[in-house]
Amino acid sequence: MSTTVHALMSRQDLAFTVAAYLLGSLSFAVIVSKLMSIEDPRSYGSKNPGATNVLRSGNKAAAALTLLGDGVKGLVAVLVVKALGAQFGVDDAGVAWVALAVVVGHMWPLFFNFKGGKGVATAMGAMFGLHPLLGLAVVLTWLLVAFIWRYSSLAAMLSLGLSPLFAAFLLPRGTPQLGITLVIGLLVFYRHRDNLIKLLTRQEKKIGEKPRPSADPHQ
Repeated sequence: MSTTVHALMSRQDLAFTVAAYLLGSLSFAVIVSKLMSIEDPRSYGSKNPGATNVLRSGNKAAAALTLLGDGVKGLVAVLVVKALGAQFGVDDAGVAWVALAVVVGHMWPLFFNFKGGKGVATAMGAMFGLHPLLGLAVVLTWLLVAFIWRYSSLAAMLSLGLSPLFAAFLLPRGTPQLGITLVIGLLVFYRHRDNLIKLLTRQEKKIGEKPRPSADPHQ
């Protein structure tokens, strides 16, 4: 087992990757809501611990702080390994593992029973870390889609789904980071699979739309 892991990554890569996963496991939707005495986002709306669902609480400041925290942790994880990794022998593959790990940590957080968010803000932060223009392209695509159709899930799937295409023009040819943008995009699609069904059946809620009250009070 150890031989297989070593073939995929060095011990230094593994150390940075684990650290990135733990950083990703900090769910700012839950943390911010608790600090601001707001209902746990896992108990209302989509039950997703992310900025879009926190916005449904009506507290825009909490949603903004959640978005900022989730995005910054993705950015910081990648920037730290890019700044310090070389002196520990961490190469482009190690940076790619870190970008993936911080997103996986957000989606399946160790500190919250592996029940996390959909990884959009964290993935965007990681993209900025890989290349500023890559992050900018993803964010601008998200904003454009969200402005036109008002669906956060659609904006997330399209913007991060297109990230490998953007990366192909911005990142060095043959770098492992190209492949990792594809993996991250696929993970974001996987985490939005229920939203995709709701979009197709026109049941998806638009940005800022509060959950409709159930007709049955016992549901």
